[in-house]
Parts: sequence; C-alpha cells; structure tokens
Amino acid sequence: MLDRITALFQRIGQAVGRGIGLLVAWLLWPFMAAHGWYGRRHWMVKGPILALLVLLVGLYGYFFWQTQVWSGFNPNFVDSYRWSERTVPAGQELPPTTAPAGANAAPATTATNTVARQCQSSAIVDAAADLTDMNVNQNAWISSMLLYRLGFFGIDWDHTPFLDNKASFQRGVNQAVRRTSTELVDTLGRVRGTSGINSNLQDARGNLQFDEYSWYFGLDPFGFKTPTPAYYRTAIQKLRAFNTDLSSCNATFDTRADNLIQFVDRIANDLGGTAAILRERSENNSAGWFDTRADDRFWFAYGQLYGYYAVLSGAGADFAQVIRERNLGSLWNDTLARFRAALRVRPAIVSNGREDGMIMPSHLAVMGFHTLMVRSNLVEVRSVLDR
Repeated sequence: MLDRITALFQRIGQAVGRGIGLLVAWLLWPFMAAHGWYGRRHWMVKGPILALLVLLVGLYGYFFWQTQVWSGFNPNFVDSYRWSERTVPAGQELPPTTAPAGANAAPATTATNTVARQCQSSAIVDAAADLTDMNVNQNAWISSMLLYRLGFFGIDWDHTPFLDNKASFQRGVNQAVRRTSTELVDTLGRVRGTSGINSNLQDARGNLQFDEYSWYFGLDPFGFKTPTPAYYRTAIQKLRAFNTDLSSCNATFDTRADNLIQFVDRIANDLGGTAAILRERSENNSAGWFDTRADDRFWFAYGQLYGYYAVLSGAGADFAQVIRERNLGSLWNDTLARFRAALRVRPAIVSNGREDGMIMPSHLAVMGFHTLMVRSNLVEVRSVLDR
C-alpha cells in the first residue's frame, strides 16, 4: 500500500515537472527564436535593433524609477511654514519697520529711514504653488509621460495594478489646487463688485485647467504641442507673481467671512463627490487585492486630502482674524486633525475587500470614512461662519 502511494506521488511529481517545463519552454520560445534570428543577421540590422532595445530598457528603467520614488512627499510639510506665527491676515498691511539712518549720520541725529510698505502674502497661494512644484519639478508628472500614455501592452495603466499609484496621487493633489485656483480668481483675489480679476491668478487658473494627460503630440501625430508639466510650471510662476504683488501691496486678497464660507463650501462639495466614488467602488467591486482600480481611487482621494490639508492650513493663517472673531479656533484645529488622521492611512497594497473582512480589508471604506469625517467638519465650520 505504501509503495502504491509513493508511486502515485512520484507520477504526480513527474507530471507537474513536465507541466512546468512546458510552461517555461512556451515562455522562452519567442526569445530563443528571436535570438536565433538575430544571430544570423548582418550588423547593419543588429545595430539598430540593439540600439532600440537599449533605448526601451532605459526608458522603462526611468519610468519605473519615477513611479516608485516620491520626492518631496511629506504629509506634515505644512509644519515648516510656521503659519501659526503670523499676526496679520493675508493682504493686510504689516506693521511699519525702521532702519538706522546710516553710519554717516550726525551723532546727535536720531532720524530713521522708513522701509517701503509691506503687506502680508497669502499662505493659500504659497501652498498651491508649492504643491504644484512638488508635482512637476520635484517629481516627473507621470500622467503625461510617453510610456504611461502607451499603457501596459495596450492596456491603460490605470486599469492595471502596476505603477499608477503616484499618477493617481498627483492628479488628486492637482484637483485640490485647481479648485483653489478657481476660488482665488472668483472671490479671494478680488473685492467682488469693486475690483477686476487679477491677471496673474487668471493665468494660473487657465494653466492648471490644462489636460492632465497631454504629451508632445495629441490625436494628430503632426500636431506638436507643449506637454502638461510646462503649463503647470507657468502656473507656479503666476501664483508666485501674485504673492509678490500682494507683498508689495499691489494686489488684493479679500479675507471676508463670506469668502471663507464659499471656499469651505466648495471644498466640502468636492470631497463629498470623492467620498461617493469611494463608496460606489467599495460596495460594487469588493474583489480584495484583485480589484485593479481600487488603488487609483484610494490614491486620488489621498492626494486630494493631501492638497486640501495644505490649502486649509494656509487658509487658517490667511483668515486668522475671521477664525478668531467667530471663535472657530478649536473646530478649525479639529478639522486639520481629521486631515492628519486620514493621511496616516498608507497601506503597502490597497485592498477593496468586505468591510468586515479579516484577510482582505476594505481600504476604500476606511478612506471614505475619513473623507466624510473631514467633510462633516467643514460643513460644521460653514454653519458656524454663516450664523
């Protein structure tokens, strides 16, 4: 009996071995055939083929590196601004400063030279510019890279579980910056009814609205165009130019309570839409680690929260007077704490399983919960401001 069992296992092992051997042979056959064909060619044929292979290896190596290395990523980067130390709202004149008259002044003279007027720059604008700088200067903009556009053997990278997390995160950050730029143009960067639209902010908004996926060529192979990162870099310059003008008291930043109400309301609506997308995916596609679109949804939401955390931290400095007058300090800080709690959720592999799953959890449900909690706090902030 024991001999029969042993013989059975031997036959099973041999069958498995033959199967693995056939699979390996099937996988290697195209390469072996190509190697044989290549070996019989003239060097004038071999040279271009070898150069093409080297180019492809280099491009894919660069692409892999750019998708895996996240430069400048730091959920706590807003701490470095020290915005809490500001004492003047954005756009308001700073207290005058004085400087000594100079070494050649008479000893008995106490005259001083008054420094030119200076106004407080906008922390919101700084955050928007720096977030975009992280996207396109500190990192490559993944969504418009050639190999990202070509896809994975013809399949859109967003429909695969590979190498698309950073692209989704960048688009989420950009979504927050786009919404912010719109509010800067329409309300924050002007006194409604009495001033025109600031040209720098208008240009920044136009550039940030540019297609996120555009490479050098569009649908027309002969239609050469400027790629997406160039537009976003121009937007950075325009945002910084606005803040330079604001610091020189040559621009306007309207820190009225109704402007903050509208700004918070628009952000809450934006996050509400993202929470709905997360819920829909979580409820209808609970395939655990095998849901190839779950990571896209997760990292887009994460990037959006990352961007809005920075922007609203800046808004706390720009609208410090309004927050203080409406006794919003505690609620505002609690809202920012909600953002930080959401940004601590960083799974190595995004799973979209059942909400009560033990092996394959639902990271989309977790991120959706945090997004809704942040939105709930923003709705409460709006309610207090609207009283």
